[in-house]
Amino acid sequence: MSRRHLVLLAAAFLAGSAPAIAQPKADPDWPCVQRKVPTLSPGSVWNGPDLAEAGSWGDDFEAASLAQKIASRRTELKEVDPLLDDFASKAGPEKAKRLTRVFAGVFEVINGERARVMSGITRYAQGQRRMAERIREEAEKISATKDGPSAADAREVAKENSDLETQFNWDRRIFSERSQSLTYVCEVPTLLEQRLGDLARKIQARL
Repeated sequence: MSRRHLVLLAAAFLAGSAPAIAQPKADPDWPCVQRKVPTLSPGSVWNGPDLAEAGSWGDDFEAASLAQKIASRRTELKEVDPLLDDFASKAGPEKAKRLTRVFAGVFEVINGERARVMSGITRYAQGQRRMAERIREEAEKISATKDGPSAADAREVAKENSDLETQFNWDRRIFSERSQSLTYVCEVPTLLEQRLGDLARKIQARL
């Protein structure tokens, strides 16, 4: 690949990739198409009894255990219904209150996981921005030497350019792969929100 071709490729790559990393948004470190909502509100998915009046979910061992189990993405949604049915059948006269505690636990677990994921996305995007800047600097260095060195420095500069182009190609490949991965990672907060809503509806149906 010629230096000129490489420089043109760098320009096209950076022009196409950089805006995806740093679009003008309320939070410049949030790279996702999905709107950033820092924290969820129980009221957005819950129409049942007041959570505070139900008492601490962590003090109800069975409710806390169930909440943690069904909040986990390792538990498929199709497995949730029989778990809730079994809990509700044994909950006694305080069934509504104890089911509310289950939701309170589910909300806290999922909201906490979502916050950790979003923090990771921010760090990921910051790393991508730093890499984009490094790629831009590498492209500029290649462009600065595209006319070729003098005869006396030809061998040394040729080796330097070869190393630089190798690093440029490697960084470009990593950047592209990480950008593709980021697209999928950005979906995780939305998937967690959807799971929270599904669980809230299942719990409310048994109040």
